[in-house]
Amino acid sequence: MSEPRDPGATPDLLDRPESLDRPETLVQEPELYRVVLHNDDYTTQEFVVEVLVAVFRKTVMEAIAIMLDVHRRGRGAAGTYTYDIARTKAAEVHRRAREREFPLRCTVEPE
Repeated sequence: MSEPRDPGATPDLLDRPESLDRPETLVQEPELYRVVLHNDDYTTQEFVVEVLVAVFRKTVMEAIAIMLDVHRRGRGAAGTYTYDIARTKAAEVHRRAREREFPLRCTVEPE
């Protein structure tokens, strides 16, 4: 028989019955999504760089490289994030573009 316990003591986890054990839960990494900027004939290159620096926290040199991808290839990846963050950043790009009356398009794609 086991020793008497102090009623105020916390029971040891090892002393609990096996029936209370829970199966191990596998933790999965969240899916990632790419935020893509699309080229158009009206949005200025300076504005695209400004958005990349302000919204995506890119350095000016990184922002220029991405802007040139958008300009030359028609699209450029601004960053990869979890779904909620990617959607929030895309919405912020659209908000800033509307404020400045640019038609800059930004989409969120699974990576």
